[in-house]
Amino acid sequence: MLTNATAMATLPAHDLGRAVAFYRDKLGLSPQRELAGGILYQCGGSWFFMYATPSAGTAQNTAMSFLVEDVDAEVARLKKAGVVFEEYDFPGLRTINSIADLGGERSAWFKDTEGNILSISQLTA
Repeated sequence: MLTNATAMATLPAHDLGRAVAFYRDKLGLSPQRELAGGILYQCGGSWFFMYATPSAGTAQNTAMSFLVEDVDAEVARLKKAGVVFEEYDFPGLRTINSIADLGGERSAWFKDTEGNILSISQLTA
């Protein structure tokens, strides 16, 4: 079964070059491998794949999350790099200084240049 398989997120991009620049310049990530269909990244023990498609940015949900040790420090670092965070205020989800306390997890969301919603999260329980 899949219990020992490595899961990999797949992200769409309208403009793969623009996306690669964002992930490099704003998030500090470098492609690990270029494949015929797109770009492969590694973060710790995780992987994600980015490919070009005209349907990029149409999902209205979180496409991928990065688990971090200190969400406050990571939000500050990314803001300094020019990342703009989403601010939410509706039932069940309210951010304060870009971070929401979700009970057992603190998270912040931002969009990449392709409209994908990404989050950084810190497990607290």
